[in-house]
Amino acid sequence: MKKGFDSEKYLSMQSEKIRERIADFGGKLYLEIGGKLFDDLHASRVLPGFSPDNKIKMLATLKEEAEIVIVISALDIRKNKVRADLGITYDLDVIRLIDVFRSYGLYVGSVVLSQFDENNEPAVKFQKKLEMLGLKVYHHYTIKGYPTNVPFIVSDEGYGKNEYVETTRNLIVVTAPGPGSGKMATCLSQLYHDFKRGVKAGYAKYETFPIWNLPLKHPVNVAYEAATADLNDVNMIDPWHLSAYGETTVNYNRDVEVFPVLNALFEKIMGVSPYKSPTDMGVNMAGYGICDDEVCCEASKQEIIRRYFKALENERTNNLEPNESDKIAILMNAMGISEKDREVFTAAEEKAKREGVSCSAIQLADGKIVTGKTSELLESPAAMILNALKYLAGIPDGIKLLQPETILPITDLKVNYFSSKTPRLHIDEALIALSSSSTTNPNAALAIRQLKKLRDTEMHSTVILSHIDLKVLRELGVNRTSSAVYEEK
Repeated sequence: MKKGFDSEKYLSMQSEKIRERIADFGGKLYLEIGGKLFDDLHASRVLPGFSPDNKIKMLATLKEEAEIVIVISALDIRKNKVRADLGITYDLDVIRLIDVFRSYGLYVGSVVLSQFDENNEPAVKFQKKLEMLGLKVYHHYTIKGYPTNVPFIVSDEGYGKNEYVETTRNLIVVTAPGPGSGKMATCLSQLYHDFKRGVKAGYAKYETFPIWNLPLKHPVNVAYEAATADLNDVNMIDPWHLSAYGETTVNYNRDVEVFPVLNALFEKIMGVSPYKSPTDMGVNMAGYGICDDEVCCEASKQEIIRRYFKALENERTNNLEPNESDKIAILMNAMGISEKDREVFTAAEEKAKREGVSCSAIQLADGKIVTGKTSELLESPAAMILNALKYLAGIPDGIKLLQPETILPITDLKVNYFSSKTPRLHIDEALIALSSSSTTNPNAALAIRQLKKLRDTEMHSTVILSHIDLKVLRELGVNRTSSAVYEEK
């Protein structure tokens, strides 16, 4: 994979920028972090060379100054809201976040339950769980008229009713398991309480996308718009920044639309607003880390196509109107790209037409495309993975990694004892069978050792895959898409 992004340069510039912003306020900085602090796979896909855990690595360089505050909406706890990328609820993700932060040596000071209501039993139960883990828990409440009723919000009946989060360090990193959790409201509430206490404090936002110093229609920024098509986010020129400085920068509609209200809140809390535009609030330096623009442009175009397939699949499985996919299709047309620009899509579709069954295709790091088809014994993704491992291990096509007599007992078990709908092996079952035979089969042992080489490869299936295969492909780090078609019996 060609490198388009210099992570080392980015980490150095980013940590320095945050230190500068702390110094600007001469005291405490509340840093709202948007997007993912780690496992930022979108960033690593559109900016080849960007490590998925770059943000948390950068924070680790500031660990002596930083304190983490995690915000979760009590309403999301009650609704059992799930992170789509991980398949876990927001409350479980808070526990996961705490564990990961601590593994990097970062101090997690407290958790804020926003929009709290004492009658919300799941939230109260979750608070007890956090307290058993030795964490401080604070309550923030729903404020009537938020965010437009500025006089009421910035009063003892608004922010004043929220519990003040006690902190001990000068960089307070405010993060959450997902959007809509209340990160910004928590930061502003803290500013209100600090200023009433005579404590100098400021606010800044750290969000990777859209990248403010790239053109509006740069593929990296368009890929972000495709990724957030379900949220109705739209990239736009920041009119406040253009008016204040005569400089063209990029932001997105929600920040631009809410800026007048934020500005009024800052003025009410601090006496004067420290910012003249939404772009001013940001500290993101990702644009300066791009070292090969052409590589990032091509990677971003591929990400837009992947997002299109993902939207189509989501609409098909959930019986939704094609609103999200239509928006991304418009972006693709503007970029001059189509699904045919995804090579594994074309390879899988062409093989399916020839074979008359569902097929899968994977493109490996050297550009080689390997395919697999559905058979009586194997699902097409399992066949594809086995064929890819053979290629990577240099094993000739004519040699079978798994003999039918190895597979048949497993299929018999599935059908006769587990009431499986299909006897065919999924990826995990095929890999377990391969691993179990590796003690007596040198080729199987050699093939298993190639699994790590599948990370960051591209793959397409001509049918919607099972949850089992999706989970394994995610763990293998394969960038997967599927045609929005169900497997026929």
